[in-house]
Amino acid sequence: MVKIGFICEGDTEAKLVRSSEFQQWLNQLGLSCVMPIEDAEGNGNLLPHQIDTFRQRLFINGANVLFVMTDLDNDLSIEDVQYRIGEYTNQHIIVSVKQLEAWFLADTKTLETLLGESILIELPEEDEKPFETIRQLFLKKTGRGVGTKPILARRMLKYGFTIQRAAEHPNCPSARYFLNKLQTIAAAN
Repeated sequence: MVKIGFICEGDTEAKLVRSSEFQQWLNQLGLSCVMPIEDAEGNGNLLPHQIDTFRQRLFINGANVLFVMTDLDNDLSIEDVQYRIGEYTNQHIIVSVKQLEAWFLADTKTLETLLGESILIELPEEDEKPFETIRQLFLKKTGRGVGTKPILARRMLKYGFTIQRAAEHPNCPSARYFLNKLQTIAAAN
């Protein structure tokens, strides 16, 4: 069984990886998640001299492969993010295009459950500020906001969000890439 370690830019990514649905999906693939799931508390902490502590802790705890999950934010390209973080053997960098909250926009079924009506976001990963888009949707449809990004993540998970459903959206390639990478590792072992 391949043991996967996760280093997450922030609490939202960590919540998704910790979710029981995602953990079950990993187990079905024959992958095991190494604890702790590291929360870097911001992309500024995903620099080579700071990420090494997370990497070493996960390898000591038995990880064979590491996944670093971060946002594109204002970087110009995925390659720029990879260069900033540093590429290492047995490490994959997953960059959600603009922000991870675009994956929430891609899971239209969960949004429909929460908002009580069909919502279709055609290009979720082209949204410059997906969290703000979600906040505005909630204000318009329910009269209430969504709180912080971690609160939104908890709520989305509670009402059925899965990375798999986000990856099924035709215009959410970063979620699909993430799952494909995990499936490829599982298939190779």
